Amino acid sequence: MIRTDAIKVPAHVRGYPGVAFGGYVAGLLAAASGATQVRVDFRRGVSVDTPLVLAADGSGGASLTDLDGAVLAEASPSTVTVTPRPAPSWEQARAASATAGALRKMSHCYGCGAACAPGRGLRLSPWAMSTHDMVIAAWTPDPALAGPDGLLPTENVWSALDCPGGWAAMALRDLRPGAVTAALTATQLEPVRAGDPYLSYGWPISSDGRKHTVGVALSRSDGTLCALAEALWIEPRRPLPFEW
Repeated sequence: MIRTDAIKVPAHVRGYPGVAFGGYVAGLLAAASGATQVRVDFRRGVSVDTPLVLAADGSGGASLTDLDGAVLAEASPSTVTVTPRPAPSWEQARAASATAGALRKMSHCYGCGAACAPGRGLRLSPWAMSTHDMVIAAWTPDPALAGPDGLLPTENVWSALDCPGGWAAMALRDLRPGAVTAALTATQLEPVRAGDPYLSYGWPISSDGRKHTVGVALSRSDGTLCALAEALWIEPRRPLPFEW
């Protein structure tokens, strides 16, 4: 039996201006899917503050469409095959995030923007640690990002698995600014609690022309893995105005 819900992505949950944050959208679909490991493929851009229809088929599939029925994104059961890398130390991640936060203080990206008010964005600030070929961030989720039980909903956990991958491909490879998340496959291994310290880190896996594959992990500060993802980022065919 197909279940449908009318939703809107709030205006502040954006990556590029007016465009819904990919990890958040993927997390909404993953939650609707109900599968333990889920792949979300983006078919078109998803606008913020716009009526949308989220449908789940009860067998692990889910879709997001506009009111005309055009498919914007689809979820299906999948398997996360990426091998997680060892987590950086908390001290390394704190130093990296301090650098990134200072440089992104004008950014309103829901994932990595330092200009977002606490609770209105993740304020997750990944920065390159080239000696380890990864970008890393120290992150303590704000209580406003969690539900009444203090745990982050799926959409915010998946949001933490988005930006580090893009930054890894840009900072450590040759991904051009303006790229977008085309697919995100992830699994959550344990709950993520607001107020606790976490490490979010991403690393490049491969590239093929405009396509870049990356791995992303979220762990406790002691390195215990909480969530793992593999993402495909695609560069635009033509340079686009870039505002993160």
